[in-house]
Amino acid sequence: MITRRQILAMAGAAPAWMGSTSAAAPAPNFRRMGGAPTAFSLRSRGGRGGGRGAGPGGGAPGAGGRGPGGGPGGGSQFDIVEHCHKIGLGGVQMGGLPSTDPEAVKKLRARIEEYNFHLIIDVRWPQPGGDLAAFETQVKAVKEAGATATHAAMTGRRYEDFAALDAWKTMFERCQKQMETAEPILRKYKLPVGIENHKGWRAAEQAAWLKRASSEYLGVCLDFGNNISLCEDPMDTLNTLLPYINFAHIKDMAVEEYEDGFLLSEVPMGEGFLDLKQMVQILRKKDPNMIFELEMITRDPLRIPVFTTKYWATFDDSVSPLPGRDLAKVLALVKKNKPKKPLPKMAGLSPEAQLQAEDDYNNQCIAWAKQNLDM
Repeated sequence: MITRRQILAMAGAAPAWMGSTSAAAPAPNFRRMGGAPTAFSLRSRGGRGGGRGAGPGGGAPGAGGRGPGGGPGGGSQFDIVEHCHKIGLGGVQMGGLPSTDPEAVKKLRARIEEYNFHLIIDVRWPQPGGDLAAFETQVKAVKEAGATATHAAMTGRRYEDFAALDAWKTMFERCQKQMETAEPILRKYKLPVGIENHKGWRAAEQAAWLKRASSEYLGVCLDFGNNISLCEDPMDTLNTLLPYINFAHIKDMAVEEYEDGFLLSEVPMGEGFLDLKQMVQILRKKDPNMIFELEMITRDPLRIPVFTTKYWATFDDSVSPLPGRDLAKVLALVKKNKPKKPLPKMAGLSPEAQLQAEDDYNNQCIAWAKQNLDM
């Protein structure tokens, strides 16, 4: 955790946006970086302790994103739009609409336009053969709120959630069918989805799926670090998914060896091993207006148990391969990139200390991005 002295030093060197609560819009060039709900998981839960993270099997992907939610200390409701504006971001990803009521949607759009924000909103995805009328009501409201895209996490952690290849295949096929069901409505309202690489499938599997689907409305939300857990070099993940990426979850990552494999942790930008400048440059070459959502998740390090039998249960050379060269590449990456600081750990900290850590890490990321990424 950064110290109070470091925070004060950064504040003295940075513009007043870091601590400002004024209604002035962020600088125009910073509109490309907003905040993902999971960057504020502790604040949205009132600092009641860390969870596993984002998405199914790791806390609701909408934590902090649906608008109302437990505020710090369990009192006031957490407003992710207002919070992102307050800390100097230029947009927001919401975990869902608080309401599809037309008046509520109109009010949300007015705030988004007042702050000159970009907006991404998650929806509840339809089951094949399910209620498409309810899904269309959501999509229509999301579009009317001013969203430029929606987001889908869809999976938990493959190596934790499945102990057999067939169970994983069933999940992967279900996700594809869900998107096939949703695509005509997304197309009707011209609302693309970014399907996140959310530790459920490797990049080549996701790219092959999207190539088969061949729809401009089915794309990728690139998470900068998730597929390290599936033995992928982050730059390989980016380049494999690049044709399909329409926005990104930006973060820095650190790794450390442990007895069953390696630890994986989000860390403040500049403290990890990712080449953030190069990754951002590649994405901007594809789309100069690429949107980035800050996702500095404040939690204990994740355990990636690559030396255990269960980790390999869902990989098969003919159906879902994980080549030995990829494992070797990632293990070499882990050995080469010793963490610059101890990995963040929330266990044992008071709720107040956890919340302070989350705020500190997010502010540090924003300051670094403004200085180094021309956001």
